[in-house]
Amino acid sequence: MRCCGGSLPCPRAALRLELVLRCGQAFRWRESSPGHWTGVLADRVWTLTQTEERLCYTVYEEEEEEEEGSSTKPKQRDVQRQGEEAAGSLCSEPSPREPGGGTDSCEAQQILHDYFQLDVDLAALYQAWGAADPHFQQVAANFPGVRILRQDPVECLFSFLCTSNNHLVRITGMIERLCQAFGRCLGQLDAEPYHTFPSLQALAGADAERRLRGLGFGYRAAFVSRSAQAVLKQFGTKGLYQLRHVPYPEARRLLCTLPGVGAKVADCVCLMALDKAEAVPVDTHVWQIARRDYGLELGAGARSVPLRMHRELGGFFRRLWGPYAGWAQAVLFCADLKLFRQRPSAGRGPSGEPASREAALAHRRPTSAPAAGQGSAWPGATEAAAAPSKGQRGARRKRCSGEPDCTSPGCAPQGGL
Repeated sequence: MRCCGGSLPCPRAALRLELVLRCGQAFRWRESSPGHWTGVLADRVWTLTQTEERLCYTVYEEEEEEEEGSSTKPKQRDVQRQGEEAAGSLCSEPSPREPGGGTDSCEAQQILHDYFQLDVDLAALYQAWGAADPHFQQVAANFPGVRILRQDPVECLFSFLCTSNNHLVRITGMIERLCQAFGRCLGQLDAEPYHTFPSLQALAGADAERRLRGLGFGYRAAFVSRSAQAVLKQFGTKGLYQLRHVPYPEARRLLCTLPGVGAKVADCVCLMALDKAEAVPVDTHVWQIARRDYGLELGAGARSVPLRMHRELGGFFRRLWGPYAGWAQAVLFCADLKLFRQRPSAGRGPSGEPASREAALAHRRPTSAPAAGQGSAWPGATEAAAAPSKGQRGARRKRCSGEPDCTSPGCAPQGGL
């Protein structure tokens, strides 16, 4: 694969990669080497890292097909070496466009600017939220730079369809298998293959549900396949993107008509893909934050979050934090994750290195595929849309899975947005 790279001004106070890419907004970024994050964005493979003042990137692209008789498989590159280059020369001046095409520095920077929504003045928002909410001001001091990603609506929707009754490690593996089975291969880095996210047409195919069940998706296979069919029928290929231009309540309502999409998933898509900054995804985790830190006693003793509570909690936080309430909620959500609670600086020392080897490896891509039906409840699994069988519910009541992100009854919620 050929590559180019560069950097753009972006202080760590405005963006903390180790927080934003690990908190459960997106599931395809992994820490390929300490402080270097590799994933797929805009159908390209990227490695991101940062200094105190700059966001650095390397973009890898597919090689052009070679002459007949030669291999057309993209060449393997070493992520560690490329990451070291990004931390060095790439953080000085952006690289010019390579001869023969590819992503030039202007286009790459625009993609990153849009993905991380760098036009949003995060410092001003933190200041406003802190002035309105003393609890936020106290917590946010240790968690600067938490932003909401602006994701592709198709990838965001179908990724969150995989989160019901699930935990982070298994979700990541499922989405990876989904991309390998239905996406297009972009090549390999450090012996790891990378793929595009599948198209709606691929997920809506006649045998998609059967193939997904074979990949361990269980009952979610039907939701993925049937939602893809419904999106194509109701909205068309570009229909999800057009929801960026309709009011939040209408976008949320339309999403909730799709198979398997409840209030939590709809709000996640609205917030993270459809430019609805006021959307506040509510799950058992956010519900506990509201009860513990804000004294709200909605639905005490309930095991799930009913639709009425979604509306009431969302309204409460919108009144408190204003039109970017979903962004403020993400900061408190990050601060409350066990992963980050144990290390207020997100596991980083003064030099920005991981606090331990385990921390550096914690978010590498899973190498084994869990069997269908395994896994503990994900915080977003409180919707009735993805109701498991009576036997499955009983199994979750009886035991905890032991996973770090387990949120089975009796365990403290530790999952993602």
